[in-house]
Amino acid sequence: MAKGGLKQVLVAGGGIGGLAAAVACARQGVPVQLLERATQLSEVGAGIQIGPNVTRILQAWGLGDALAQVAAFPKLLQARDAQTGRVLGSLRLGERAQALYGAPYATIHRADLQGLLQVAVKAAGVDVQLGQTVQGWQAGAQGLDVHSAQGQHWQADALIGADGVWSAVRQQLLGDAPARFTGQLAYRALVAQADLPVHLRTHEVTVWMGPRLHVVHYPVRGGEWLNLVAIVHGDKPAHAEAWDAAGHTQALMQAMGAVSGAVGRDLQERLASVSAWWQWALHDRAPLAYAHEMAQGLVALLGDAAHPMRPFLAQGAGMAIEDAQVLAQCLAHGAGRVPDRLQAYAEQRWARNARVQARAIRNGQIFHAQGALALGRNWGLRLGGERLMDLPWLYSGIL
Repeated sequence: MAKGGLKQVLVAGGGIGGLAAAVACARQGVPVQLLERATQLSEVGAGIQIGPNVTRILQAWGLGDALAQVAAFPKLLQARDAQTGRVLGSLRLGERAQALYGAPYATIHRADLQGLLQVAVKAAGVDVQLGQTVQGWQAGAQGLDVHSAQGQHWQADALIGADGVWSAVRQQLLGDAPARFTGQLAYRALVAQADLPVHLRTHEVTVWMGPRLHVVHYPVRGGEWLNLVAIVHGDKPAHAEAWDAAGHTQALMQAMGAVSGAVGRDLQERLASVSAWWQWALHDRAPLAYAHEMAQGLVALLGDAAHPMRPFLAQGAGMAIEDAQVLAQCLAHGAGRVPDRLQAYAEQRWARNARVQARAIRNGQIFHAQGALALGRNWGLRLGGERLMDLPWLYSGIL
């Protein structure tokens, strides 16, 4: 009998959260199978930031060397005023993060993170079935009968919904409303550093904050590329679930109020250096309020399926990876029946996820502040700097 007396755990979704769950379970000896609706595993989007709380887990999974080959490791995070270009505050990363938290702060392209997780899944011998969209399940004497939209069936001791913001597993489990549109649009781009003027090349993380807008950029792919994300307020697009809508610099500049002075010359020059943008609408949910929102019976949710969050704390992927680590531990070593183990997972995870969700919303308000609130933000950052920008409660992590 496999670890924890389990015969089969099904993970729905082959994104970062689903792959992480498969890796974590396989490492704990939990038999796991991964189902993904796409016919090939590929990651959309551009860069992500992963703090020491996340890199520590990847290192524990034996992926530290693979991470070092594809990520960048910035030495500094700067907050700047979008109008004046003035540096408001700085947080040392690099050696400081390693010394304080025992793991580095990294920036990485999503495809590279997904790629190293795919390699780990394959090395662990996890069965991955592509082109299978989990549609629902029925509980029976032998556990769950899980079925796909393509007509396939599987018997499982547990089902883990890691199928993203528009999760079908969540829909059957909780039956709640769809994720909410935040009223914000993100424009993202990737630019080769070699194609930028020398003075625009950077190996730091920089956040530019302005009225109803902010921009963040940082290196990826070993520092050879620069990832940029600009977030503005706007109307819900016709295809709100799309991730790959083309965005135009002119529309972005107009939304940012560049002509009215909301964006200063320094930031305008950086934005103008980008030839192509992709736009997507940001969706989230209210912070979790109870453990049962993450697990009920033989079904549990993980990552964006459980707690989609705004990107203002750079922890969406991080919380999914933390979820995966705790889930695997509870399944492999937890006491009682499978529902008890999944409940223990939810009890350990919901409050931390809720705190990150709430802090991300608050950060968005601070980043996009106007008037007196913006003046107070700038004053606080200049006075508090590193003390305000560091997050020991977060970066200390779960390991």
